[in-house]
Amino acid sequence: MSESPSAIWHQPGTIARFLETVRGNVPLAIEQIDIMLRLIAAARERIDTFLILGCGDGLLASAMLDEFPRAVGLVLDTSEAALDQARTNLHLYESRIETRLCDLTTPAWISQTVPLGPFDAVLCGFATSGLAQHRYRVLLTEVLELLKPGGIFLNIEVVASATRWTESPMDDYMIDAIFGEELRAAGRNQSPAEVARAYYRNARNDAAGLAPLEVQCDWLREIGYESVDCYLKVLELAVFGGQRPAALRAE
Repeated sequence: MSESPSAIWHQPGTIARFLETVRGNVPLAIEQIDIMLRLIAAARERIDTFLILGCGDGLLASAMLDEFPRAVGLVLDTSEAALDQARTNLHLYESRIETRLCDLTTPAWISQTVPLGPFDAVLCGFATSGLAQHRYRVLLTEVLELLKPGGIFLNIEVVASATRWTESPMDDYMIDAIFGEELRAAGRNQSPAEVARAYYRNARNDAAGLAPLEVQCDWLREIGYESVDCYLKVLELAVFGGQRPAALRAE
């Protein structure tokens, strides 16, 4: 019998990988993965195949492989360096996971999913915020077509703040939690003002593709997803998604 999703965080190997790679830089990172695993288990009686867009360090793939021991997975990323790191961290699962380079800015990426698709679950880990909004909406349609009937799509992503009032505390949080930690880890003696400038410079570069959470959920519904919802949100970081409708029964 599979352990409960939250049980993976009591396994020494998973905790070690988390501490070595994430180090708390992403707010509520443990909770994000935990809720995703719970949702996937609730949506599907069994998970045979899954797809992850945006591999990061491989932690999300590792959690999936631990939680669903019968499953095989495919990880796609736009960065060969990121894939190399993920391959290193996932070497114990090499018989059950494939990693491939892709470009999400064109529909050609779909060819990289052959022959593993269709999938019981498709997960995105900060893989869509750099896309133009029109391309992002097309990508959501492409993902829907890659899901099995009843399959689930979950996205961990930054969403636009509705107002500057809500954006400001998120800026402060992220400056300290991500950029400040990265700079300190690199041994750079940066002032708070320099760290803030680095954050806002990156934020401006990424802002064009962002849309509010409510808008993105409306897009999912319009495209054809059902059971669309936001499952966890902290300021501008959200876990949201939906399911492909189950096949219609013959009358």
